[in-house]
Formats: sequence, structure tokens, C-alpha cells
Amino acid sequence: MVVTLVAGLIGLRLVAQLVLNALNASEVRRHAAGPPPAVAAIMDAATYQRAVGYSLAKLAFDSIEETADAAVLAAVIFSGILPRLYAPFRGLAPEGAWNGALYLLAVGLLLGLVSLPFDWWGQFRLEERFGFNQGTVRLWVADKLKGLLLIAGLGFPLLWALLGLVRWTGDRWWLWGFALLFGFQLLLMVAYPRLILPLFNRLTPLPEGGLRERLLALADRTGFCARTIQVMDGSRRSAHSNAFFIGFGRFRRIVLYDTLVSQLAPAELEAVLAHEIGHYKRGHIPKMLAVSALLQAGGFALVAWLARSAWFNAAFGFPPGELAPAFLLFGLLSGLVTFWFLPVFNLVSRRHEYEADAFARDAVRGPGPMVDALRKLARKNLSNLTPHPVYSGFHYSHPTPVERERALTA
Repeated sequence: MVVTLVAGLIGLRLVAQLVLNALNASEVRRHAAGPPPAVAAIMDAATYQRAVGYSLAKLAFDSIEETADAAVLAAVIFSGILPRLYAPFRGLAPEGAWNGALYLLAVGLLLGLVSLPFDWWGQFRLEERFGFNQGTVRLWVADKLKGLLLIAGLGFPLLWALLGLVRWTGDRWWLWGFALLFGFQLLLMVAYPRLILPLFNRLTPLPEGGLRERLLALADRTGFCARTIQVMDGSRRSAHSNAFFIGFGRFRRIVLYDTLVSQLAPAELEAVLAHEIGHYKRGHIPKMLAVSALLQAGGFALVAWLARSAWFNAAFGFPPGELAPAFLLFGLLSGLVTFWFLPVFNLVSRRHEYEADAFARDAVRGPGPMVDALRKLARKNLSNLTPHPVYSGFHYSHPTPVERERALTA
């Protein structure tokens, strides 16, 4: 019964993903010959045709990757390989917790190896073809190795502590487990810009001059006190651009991609920064943290219940009551359910984007700079400006540039 249900959910999600991709590809092709006026105002004909080609290539690649992901998930779930791998790890310390943590890391590593060819192809074939990739194979390998070391160095002790909570705290371990993980995430928000991000990217202060003074004046004017504005060398890997702030309180930092600084005029950069400040001033970060906390607490409670249930682990060949397999199965299978809630999450996220855009419009005294920035970034990133509405609901956490421009100028 359980196995049949899981097989049905895997197939149903894959069918939905492929149908969504097909709908979106059809919508892109439908507008390829003659884009709507709002789109024509953003992109010239040559750029629009490149954007169409980029969107269709990504959709085709996504369909292949999603099919492969579904096949791998079905194989590892139904072949019995996961419980066979668990047996020797369990034998290392039947009453311990570190062996379960080691098992989870080992399975995660093996599944990560399966995704490496797709990751490589996406960067060095797809992104390269459209002029976005600026990284090297050497840098790509170095990033993967650094990521692996970070997962081992941070993930192993965290998993060990989570699995050990059952012995230390009893049936209420999941409450302590949630507190431990959420506290770790808050700590990581402080440590990330200082200890982790510099392992992958170089951060340098924005040079003295008119741009820095303009952006700092905006921060003061909007009540966003940041210690520094830094530029990140995102161009080492990609021509795509972004801006964000990291940390909180006295540890807050504004970060601009160097590609963004080179692509936008000072007034446009000011509008983009005002948008990011808008997320902070409108309380989006604590709201999303609260939602994340509720979901994590619910997830831990569900894992605890599943681990206690005699039927759950046994349905997939694991010993009943073992926590490490319950964590693994929950991690592998939860996406089959959460996929269907993506439109709800994206709806909330898009509402936040509209609110941040409105804040930016007021902060820079008019919609012009933000509209210009959105148009320029859409051209530089070859954005899909005509997505199918249903596909957009499942995959777009941001409104399209056309939708954002319409809201800004309403």
C-alpha cells in the first residue's frame, strides 16, 4: 500500500513537471514570431529571439533532468539498495548515533554524484552556449570539493547531535531537534558572510565615490543601517547578476554582484538596493523565518511520528523504529508532497516582491529607475517574458518583469 502510493506520487509529479514544461514551451513558441507590445518595449527583436532560444533550451534540459531524477528516486526507493547500505553502517555501533549520521552523509554523497553530470552540462554546455558561463572546470571542481568539505564538517556533527537527541531527551526529542536546527540556521546567517562566502567568492568594499555615497545615503534615508556595502566577484562564474543583503543586526551587509555594478547606472542600482531594503522594512525576512520555523517544527514532529510507526520503515526494508532511515526517507519523499504547494509559496513570495518594488518606487521618488533596471536586467539575463501562467505559478517566485512594470506604473 505505502510503496504503491509512493510510486504513484513519483509518477504523478513527473507527469506534472513534464506537462508544465510542455505548456511553457508552447507559450514561448506562440509568442516567438510576434511578442506582445509590453514585451517589445523591453527587448529588441534580436535579444528577444535569443531569450526565446534560451528559454526553450532550459525547458528541454529541465525535462531530461527531471525524468532522470524521478528514475533515480524510484530506483533507490524500490531496489532495496538503501537498507542494504544501512546494514553495515548500523553494525558499526548498533546503539550509537554517529553511524546513522555517517550513513546519511554517505547516501547524500552518492545521490549528489548522480547530479554532477547535469550540473556540469547545465553550466558548460547550456549556459556557455548563451554566453553566461564564465567559470572554468577547475573552479567548478574546486567549488564541489569545498562544498563537500563544508557538508562533512558542518553536517556530520549536526546530524550526530540530532540523532543523539532521542537518547538524551526521550520522546520529545523532535522539539529539541527543531530548536537545534533552527538555532544553527540563525547562527549560520551570521557566520556565512564572514566564514563561508569568502571560501567561494571575493568580497571587496565598494570604492569611495559617488555611487557609494548615493547608496549609503539611500540606506540612511530609509532607516537601513548597514555597516558596509561590498562587491562580490560573481563574474568569476556567471554573467548573471544579483544583489542581496546578508546577516542581521550589527552583522548586516549589503552585497552587489560586480556584474550588476557594471550593467546598471547609479540611479538603477539605487532602485535595486531600495528593493532589497524594502524586503527588510516590510518585515519579509522575519515573516519567512517564522513560516520556515513552523514548517521545520511540523517536519520534525512528522519524522518522530513516522519513526515510531511500525509500518513506515518496514515498508521500505528498514528496521522499525530507526531514526536515521526515517530522516532519509522523509528527505527523499517529502518533495513529492511539497511540490503541489509551490504555487502557494510562490504566491506569497510574489506578493513580497510587489511590496518591495512599491517601497523602492517611493524611496527613489518614482518608478522610472526601477523600471529601467528591470528592463535592462531582463535583457542581460535573457528572461522569459511570456511564461505560461500555470508554469509561472509553480516555478516563479518573482513576478515577470512585465508584471512588475505594470504594478510599478499603475
